[in-house]
Amino acid sequence: MPSPEFWKGRRVFLTGHTGFKGSWTSLWLEKLGATVSGYSLAPNHEPALFDLLAPFGNAESTYANLTDFERLRGIVHDFRPSVILHMAAQPLVRVAYADPRETYASNLMGSVNVLDAAKDLDGLDAVLVVTSDKVYANSDAGVPFAEDDLLGGHDPYSASKACIEIATSSYRDSYFEPRGIPLATSRAGNVIGGGDWSVDRLVPDVWRAVRDGRLPELRNPDSTRPWQHVLEPISGYLLFLEALVERGVAEPKALNFGPLPGAVEVTTGEVADAIAQGLGHEHGWVQAAGEHPKENKLLALDASLAMKSLGWSPRLDSPTTLEWTAEWYHDFNSGSDPRAITLGQIERYEQHPAATLQAS
Repeated sequence: MPSPEFWKGRRVFLTGHTGFKGSWTSLWLEKLGATVSGYSLAPNHEPALFDLLAPFGNAESTYANLTDFERLRGIVHDFRPSVILHMAAQPLVRVAYADPRETYASNLMGSVNVLDAAKDLDGLDAVLVVTSDKVYANSDAGVPFAEDDLLGGHDPYSASKACIEIATSSYRDSYFEPRGIPLATSRAGNVIGGGDWSVDRLVPDVWRAVRDGRLPELRNPDSTRPWQHVLEPISGYLLFLEALVERGVAEPKALNFGPLPGAVEVTTGEVADAIAQGLGHEHGWVQAAGEHPKENKLLALDASLAMKSLGWSPRLDSPTTLEWTAEWYHDFNSGSDPRAITLGQIERYEQHPAATLQAS
């Protein structure tokens, strides 16, 4: 688990802090005692997890676009972080199909701006750039991707994330490595968990459908993804940053965070059923009619390098991940305080034993 001794008082520049994954990260960093400067667009949907959690008792928050380089650079240099965790992105495949230029501007040039703002920063110990499991050239063979597999991306979202990997590598070789500052990337699977209300995402769509008394429509119910609870990759990011600072070198240069090797694959339809049933609905979905943008059917990550190099391991198997996610929404629907629910799950996760391999 992330070390309170490492994070207490450490200055962390966190992009994307108002998003789903960023909100959980913000609250966990607050719990660990870090001093955080968050930089992100304002929450754009209601309810908004960041507003409900109200993190950052000892932090500052800036609502701005990463494409505003001068403002970004000024805030980074004024704050003078010890570590940078870059998570901000346009995260939705179908939004990228509809607006590829904005997706490339946000994902690629936003990342370039973060790296450029940090390349001459004094007192910086490490930088971690979060990309995606979709950075790999996917032929739908179903073979888990390892970190040295070919990068690619047939759709604008996936390609924009692969571009970030290439840009980060160039900045590492040209600027960060000569200064002795570790710069690495992290690729995580599809995350689920309480408090995600993004549009066009599986679990929020199921929650909204149950709330409205209807069935969600699934485009690809037989697709498999490396589903994991949101706390799994976050714990990996924080441990990776600790290791980068301790080692003083980007080794490894990239890590996957996903389910245990050999874990049972769970389809989109099975996830929808489990969440709906956890919310008191008998069946989770119906097949969506019409044609939809192409998405890969099979996607899996090999997280063995993270397990070997960091000692990191997933703690929640698939049934537990689905149970915790449905429980969060159920408790929220029942009027429980979302900050208390989220902190409670973080504390349970910290005490939870590592998951064991499931039969394939």
